Amino acid sequence: MAAAKRLCSEFSPNWNSKNAGLSGNKGSKNGQCYKVESLLDICAKIVAENIPFQTVEQRFDRIPEPVQNRIVYWSFPRNERDICMYSSFANCVKDGAENQKLPFHQGVRLLENGAVDNVLQIGFHLSGTVKEPSNPLYSTDPDVPYQVSISFDRCKITSVKCGCGNKDIFWCQHVVALSLYRIRKADSVELRVPISETLLQMSREQLQKFAQYLIAEHHTDVLPTAQKIADEILCAKSEINLLCGAPDPTAGASVDDDNSWHLDEDQVRETVRCYLSQGGYLNMANQLTFMFAKVREMLRARDSNGARMLTLITEQFLADPRLVVWKSQRQPMSDKCRQLWDELGALWVCVVLNPNCSNMDRVHWQSLLEQWSSCNVCPLEDPDGNTDLALNSNDNASSFQRKPRTIFHRAMDASKLKWHDSHLKLILSKDPSYPECPMWHEHFPTACARVDALRSHGYMKESLRLAVAIVRSLKHQQRVNKDRCRYQNEDMPSTSKGCPHKSWNNLEGWVGHALDPTGVLYDTLTEASIDTEDTSQADTLSGRLFSGDNHNCIPPRYRHVPIPNSKDRSESYLTMAIEVALICLGQQRQMPSGLYAQEKACKQEEKLLSRLQAVDLDTSLMEVLRRQADLLLKGGSSSGLGDGIHAESYPMHTFAKFMFNSLLTYDQNLAYCVGLRAMRLPVLEDTEDIDDGTNNIGSALLSRFPRWFILGHIEGQQCELACTLLAAAKEDIGRLKAVLDVAQKHIHSSSQLFKLAQDVFKIATPPDSPKHMPALNAAFELGLQVMRMTLMTMNWRRREMVRWLVTCAMEVGIQALVSIMQNWFQLFQPIEATSMVATNIMSHSTMMQLSVNFRQQEELANHARKLALQCATKDPQNCALCALTLCEKDPVAFETAYQIVIDAAAHIMNSSQLFNIARYMEHRGYPIRAYKLALLAMKNLKLSYNHDTHPAINDIHWACALSHNLGKNELSNMIPLLTDNVHCATVLSDVLRRCTLTAPGLGSTDGKRRAIKHLSYDKDPLRKLMDATIHAYIATTHSKLTHISPRHYGDFIDFLSKARETFLLAHDGHIQFAQLIENMKLVYKGKKKLMYLIKERFGL
Repeated sequence: MAAAKRLCSEFSPNWNSKNAGLSGNKGSKNGQCYKVESLLDICAKIVAENIPFQTVEQRFDRIPEPVQNRIVYWSFPRNERDICMYSSFANCVKDGAENQKLPFHQGVRLLENGAVDNVLQIGFHLSGTVKEPSNPLYSTDPDVPYQVSISFDRCKITSVKCGCGNKDIFWCQHVVALSLYRIRKADSVELRVPISETLLQMSREQLQKFAQYLIAEHHTDVLPTAQKIADEILCAKSEINLLCGAPDPTAGASVDDDNSWHLDEDQVRETVRCYLSQGGYLNMANQLTFMFAKVREMLRARDSNGARMLTLITEQFLADPRLVVWKSQRQPMSDKCRQLWDELGALWVCVVLNPNCSNMDRVHWQSLLEQWSSCNVCPLEDPDGNTDLALNSNDNASSFQRKPRTIFHRAMDASKLKWHDSHLKLILSKDPSYPECPMWHEHFPTACARVDALRSHGYMKESLRLAVAIVRSLKHQQRVNKDRCRYQNEDMPSTSKGCPHKSWNNLEGWVGHALDPTGVLYDTLTEASIDTEDTSQADTLSGRLFSGDNHNCIPPRYRHVPIPNSKDRSESYLTMAIEVALICLGQQRQMPSGLYAQEKACKQEEKLLSRLQAVDLDTSLMEVLRRQADLLLKGGSSSGLGDGIHAESYPMHTFAKFMFNSLLTYDQNLAYCVGLRAMRLPVLEDTEDIDDGTNNIGSALLSRFPRWFILGHIEGQQCELACTLLAAAKEDIGRLKAVLDVAQKHIHSSSQLFKLAQDVFKIATPPDSPKHMPALNAAFELGLQVMRMTLMTMNWRRREMVRWLVTCAMEVGIQALVSIMQNWFQLFQPIEATSMVATNIMSHSTMMQLSVNFRQQEELANHARKLALQCATKDPQNCALCALTLCEKDPVAFETAYQIVIDAAAHIMNSSQLFNIARYMEHRGYPIRAYKLALLAMKNLKLSYNHDTHPAINDIHWACALSHNLGKNELSNMIPLLTDNVHCATVLSDVLRRCTLTAPGLGSTDGKRRAIKHLSYDKDPLRKLMDATIHAYIATTHSKLTHISPRHYGDFIDFLSKARETFLLAHDGHIQFAQLIENMKLVYKGKKKLMYLIKERFGL
């Protein structure tokens, strides 16, 4: 590839101190005088920088040696910044320890420590020795010398070689040290003309002696080569004799040689390949980002290696084996890789838009881009969306006939753009006769790509002029949109004004665009506004680029720089930067498709807003904000803050929050207009066709296309905006009510609305100052809406929400508590209303916190009892116990609650619920009622023979014990229910034994005297229980034997032992047990081992 010749940058004042030694000049600043350069030096500088030495030799028969010396002298690079570019990162954002490891910094340290020696310049070749100091831990080791050689031509280092064997894209510290020595101490370097000129001065004898001494000095290395060359010279027809002259490595490059800085292409390829092989690690992305920044640095220096290095990077990106895997498995590319590919595509746009690009280079790049774009694994421009649409396509063919646009298509489109437009030339020129306020109307991202290309190639003034023209065209279009919207509203009936527009004015969003047009304009305009008067920081090269301090992270200070020839005196580059950021942030744009594109839009928006927040807003900038807010509110369909916006429009919450905070102290009315207008979220409000009736719009929205993957983040930003508005409006009841209404109307996520309610509650109840009742009421209203929204849906935070609402109502006052109890059916489920609402309100701690009097306490209690009875009627299973607890102090209400339980016991409530209520009744001193409930619970209970660990066993024991304590009649009523519903032998035997421990009726409440007499097993009611127990043991025995295995024989013998104990309680139990054993022997005679164990244990 033909490389464009690099134009040297202008000398910066920051570098003069380093380069003064080249010409012997002495500073003229601060009273010092410059030494005037000779005409020879002035001419030699120009020739050395722009003309190959071969051309000079061909032009003149003989060049005087002093002239040769000065040309050779000035042919070495004169700017340390060039050396730094090839030996360090483009942006030194690393900490001090990492900076110390960079080759440039190490080379400076070697030079300052006197490690450079034996420096000799022969023509266009520089050589020297650089000693690497030994490790301080091993002080006995000597310094290691490295031989360094450098070739250069026309102020560019064209090749380097060092004995250290460095393998990196950066030059090693030894090359840096020798180069800086030549720049800083040029006059102390021994300078010789090219070796060919010296050889011309020698006689034949001298030449022979020279050759023999050279061979003798290095005979082991060059002797075979010397013999080969001698043989060819002695052959008259050899190729070496057919050529005139002989090569001279010290005479500089020829006319046809590529004049570019030394770049190790193999090492660049290997470095990129190594980084890509590391996968998705953060270090990989950072290192490749540094390489992209290095490309931009080279482009800005107009170094041909910029495009050359980018080509090498691109080839390795396309050779990444992961691309094949992702394509074959239909997997999306990782986000880190997509970011790198986007940056790669944007860099190529800058390269092909070089205004000084030659036609040959442009054709070459177009060919490369087309070749890469046709690759099967080349990533698409928008893999998540509609890739068939091209920005400038006029093809009417159907979309399936178009090829998808790849990541290089933007660069291919840009390569077709020209710079020959006369209007564009006048904008970029300094022609004073041109109109004062020129504008440039072009597709906005394309126009901004021109600005980025100009900046990237070092045309800073031209890029600034074009940026101003673009911003002026945006402002003009903004005014046109405002007038059009006003005319449309005047012609429309009043009922139709402000209706949403369903058409798009903007096909693509400017914030989140792959080329970042907004950031390009903002950077261009703010860089021209940086305050350069602060000179407190060090200004040397190593001090600015490699100091360990973090002063580079301090945000720059800006000042107003007037725009030349501007009619508006208040207009400056800084005001234009703020205006273009506000216009782009306020653009109504469609939500991009795909998670990556949506997250990128959010990040670009947040990054731009953070930069705006770092700017000190003075009166001029505040006026800009006020004017832009007004234009955006009246901008119609082109503005995201206009009257009507599309349902798929990107929300303005984050942008409006910045505008509101900035305008609040300057223009409150305008600030609230912006904030309230931006609260809307049309994508959730225009949902009649996807609402499934459960108020769960968010999940339904995710099932449609295009999907809003960042909906949760957007709803969070909406909540933050609402919280900001409510906090600011807490002192103004009217505005607070307006904000509250808007928040309740537009926030559709219950979790976000709950978070907003919590935040407002914190604002209203500061820990060290009185409560703010209007804000507290607003939090309470939000909480009520949350309850209504989540009443019929599943929400894992529902319990937290209910408890919080009760807490908030306590802070509001008694009337709020009464309100939520009166309207409980609109807010809570019955179990929530009784267990979490009424119970908490009637607790002792709540009464103490509220400091209520007796009348107020009775009022709350009456409402709580009424709520409890209503909930028990609607949901007796879950609310009956709480209802009884709440109605304890009111006999009528308590009896009503008890009757509700009795009525529901037969067909609604299960045994566990009835047992719990029965135990409660006994605990409260109502044993008869407890007994009745226990009978009802027993009727609903079923316990089979193998349920010996059933959770109801304790309830069964309790119910039988309660019946036994009440008397023989109560026990007689309980035992038939027990024997009918419980068939577990162990449970029945335990009940049987417990009933004989004490006499029945000891706990009777009728006051009658009873004889203390234990119950007999042979008489009712225990006789029936005895028979049921024995039958249960017999049935259980046969059931166990059906599936018994030898490893369970021991457990079975233990079971029979317990059964025998129960059998013996009956008067004929021993006979029944013997019959059971005989029956087992007859039926299960095949289980000989088991029968043997039974005989051994029981002797039967």
